[in-house]
Amino acid sequence: MLKVKMVKLMLILITGIALPQLAAAQQQLTLKNALTFALQNNTKLRKAKLDIEGGRYKVEEVRAQALPTLSGTAGLTYNPIIGQQVVDFGGQLQTLKFGQKWNSSAGVQLSQQLFNQQVFTGLQAAKSSEEYYNLTSQLTEEQIIELVANNYYQVLVNRQQLNVIDTNIKNVKVVEKIVSNQYKNGLARKIDVDRINVNLTNLNTQREQVINGITQLENQLKFSMGMPVSTPISLPATELTEVTQLPVLTDSVDLTNRTEVKLLDNQDKLLALQRKAYVAEYYPSLSLSGNYTYSSQSNGFDFLNSNATAIGFGSSAIGLSLKVPIFNGFLTRSKIRQANVNIKKAQEDRKESTNSLNLAYENAKIQLRNNLNTINSQRKNANLAQEIYKSTQNNYNNGLASLTDLIDTENALTEAQNSYTQALLNYKVAEIQLIKSNGNIKSLVQ
Repeated sequence: MLKVKMVKLMLILITGIALPQLAAAQQQLTLKNALTFALQNNTKLRKAKLDIEGGRYKVEEVRAQALPTLSGTAGLTYNPIIGQQVVDFGGQLQTLKFGQKWNSSAGVQLSQQLFNQQVFTGLQAAKSSEEYYNLTSQLTEEQIIELVANNYYQVLVNRQQLNVIDTNIKNVKVVEKIVSNQYKNGLARKIDVDRINVNLTNLNTQREQVINGITQLENQLKFSMGMPVSTPISLPATELTEVTQLPVLTDSVDLTNRTEVKLLDNQDKLLALQRKAYVAEYYPSLSLSGNYTYSSQSNGFDFLNSNATAIGFGSSAIGLSLKVPIFNGFLTRSKIRQANVNIKKAQEDRKESTNSLNLAYENAKIQLRNNLNTINSQRKNANLAQEIYKSTQNNYNNGLASLTDLIDTENALTEAQNSYTQALLNYKVAEIQLIKSNGNIKSLVQ
């Protein structure tokens, strides 16, 4: 009885754990949820955040060069044979021993940079590097949002195409049943039945291809999100809504909010600091140093005057060190000139990048207008194709249209519906590009 109760209890616990996970697995994945998940789990974003952490440590590393350094030393020496020196005392040579068999010492050394322009400039550059990693992480976020959004709409479009194929298969099966009955009653030819079956087979084959394509796109979506590929997902069809009008479009775009421009600003700052660091090589440097050492000597084992017969004494020194560069074979001059070239190249990069960002905005506006016109045309075309198909199907049922006419109108309807769905996708992609051009790509997550 006890074992039975324990088994029941375990089943209840397992069921209680599995049900929330099953509910979560069956929950529909909206675009906002997909983007939020990606910002928390995408590997590239995690690495970018680790770069930010590494940048902070880099600042600490450079800052350490401006802080005082303190080190300690200790030593113990045994001299089995004490060295001697010959000394002349009034014309008489004598040998004298210097030192004891056991020598020990311990001390501390202190050094501090008082003035070193290269170190101070390096500290400024390290802080700018930390800002660079923050901007790089922000740019990576925007790129992941764009990628996930595009993949998301790709899945929706292909699922919509699957719905179109399923509807067409349903319609063809109705016709196939009618033709088969007519053939049995001698009112249709076998070739008509075969043609319907061929058409139905082609649709089923196309359906399998679309299903496989959807699976691949879903896997690509999950991969871009940082989600395990084996995780089941479900996307609501309402995310791919109809488009009736354009958003507000301006003649020009303000690029100050673009992360790419902020990165260019940061790059200019780093290049200027690099040049300043090279110029600082012309500057003198001043440093402070100090030390204290305590030594002990004895004929018996001794460490720091531990022997009663040992003789101990201390010594210390404080000094200033001034280093003035005079000539290094024009090495510094060459570095400065290289820095000047890099600054000029960065200016050219800014011009090209600014022009590229403006081009992307203008192209996005053109694409939106074109795609909206295409959507309106394809919507009307799909509605018209639907009407023609219904009319042709009715005429076929009444013997006023041929099977060829019915199949042709069915194919035309499929093509029109797929063209409309593709136009919606193209519009969504262009819309994402427009939002990105305005520097508001993160609004998709809000």
